[in-house]
Amino acid sequence: MSKITFLGAGSTVFAKNVLGDCMMTPALQGFELALFDINPERLKDSENMLNNLKHSTGSTCVVKAYSDRKEALRGAKYVVNAIQVGGYDPCTITDFEIPKKYGLRQTIADTLGIGGIFRNLRTIPVMLDFAKDIQEECPDAWFLNYTNPMAVLTNAMTTYGGVKTVGLCHSVQSCMPHLFKSLEMETAGIQTKIAGINHMAWLLEVTKDGVDLYPEIKRRAREKQKEQHKDMVRYEMMFRFGYYVTESSEHNAEYHPYFIKRNYPELIERFNIPLDEYPRRCVRQIEKWASMREELVNNKNLEHKRSNEYASFMFEAMETNNPFKIGGNVMNTGLITNLPKEACVEVPCLVDSSGITPTFVGDLPPQLAALNRTNINTQLLTLEAAITGKKEHIYHAALLDPHTAAELSIDDIVAMCDELIEAHGDWLPKFV
Repeated sequence: MSKITFLGAGSTVFAKNVLGDCMMTPALQGFELALFDINPERLKDSENMLNNLKHSTGSTCVVKAYSDRKEALRGAKYVVNAIQVGGYDPCTITDFEIPKKYGLRQTIADTLGIGGIFRNLRTIPVMLDFAKDIQEECPDAWFLNYTNPMAVLTNAMTTYGGVKTVGLCHSVQSCMPHLFKSLEMETAGIQTKIAGINHMAWLLEVTKDGVDLYPEIKRRAREKQKEQHKDMVRYEMMFRFGYYVTESSEHNAEYHPYFIKRNYPELIERFNIPLDEYPRRCVRQIEKWASMREELVNNKNLEHKRSNEYASFMFEAMETNNPFKIGGNVMNTGLITNLPKEACVEVPCLVDSSGITPTFVGDLPPQLAALNRTNINTQLLTLEAAITGKKEHIYHAALLDPHTAAELSIDDIVAMCDELIEAHGDWLPKFV
């Protein structure tokens, strides 16, 4: 029996989307859906939910929960990763509150910035433990990473874990539909080309019947920008740098040195930037879970409609050899020629029975490559810190982070890193 293993299966809503999609896919019938999570209560919830879904959909997939990770991985053909190390309490709270003491504000803190650095540092060791188990139990498996910080974790699993890895993010498939809905434009027949790095990939081309739609997009965007809305940072970046970026304005506000600035507090209102947005989301999700749990876990008539998550479509393409195109995060093996070869990039990829084949992009427009490199610098030094165990590289990563460096002095950045290391305690490995 072929097997799909889901690590972090206690993420019940996401497990429903990904594994529910698999249950709805003819080519995946009869697969074992192997669930693993370190939280036994949440693991049981997801097992019950998926068994209810199996009953209501008539799927022949077999749902099985495991308390032993190696057993869950043994013989897997595909592995899906959706873990979060440290959770909201204590680690997300720490990532936000200590920088705030230094006057450094954040919005999401799960990709770059000081919060992204420390999320990487506590997650990479766990992921590399996964890699060891995969090498032993299912060395030929494809590893689909949904966990942030996407670029660094995908890089770590590929470069140091020796695992066939692709990183998957919702921002690629939602980029054009979101923009067009916001500008009241029709999406039918639109052709796009997107490439860059995760959360900072660029809508390089957007056409219909061979006609470039950027002039009309920018015209409408300038009108919309006259009033406050939820995507003002991305519009501003498009006006200044020429292209629309894939990930949301609340994310991109903290990837650049231009928007969250103590000396320019008026920018927060001008660009409608939701400071501390991620902690608020976490609290809302925790509060909602009680009612959602009853709806998902104990609902014998639970229904599911196949989502637009890439995973099931990729498995289907590999099983049937019917090609499917994704935006995937992979190592830069000459794909984007003006970004470092050590970087993980987000490019169009073709999926079929031979696996995942990234496509050549060539040079990005120079200003876009330059913006990407400011983030890649911090990504690569964070990875260096994690692999070498040297504290100095944590400092280097933070000192080169665009937002952090624009706000704080060298001494304050180093002091903040030291305080974050101490506060995280055993959530981090020991650095020297």
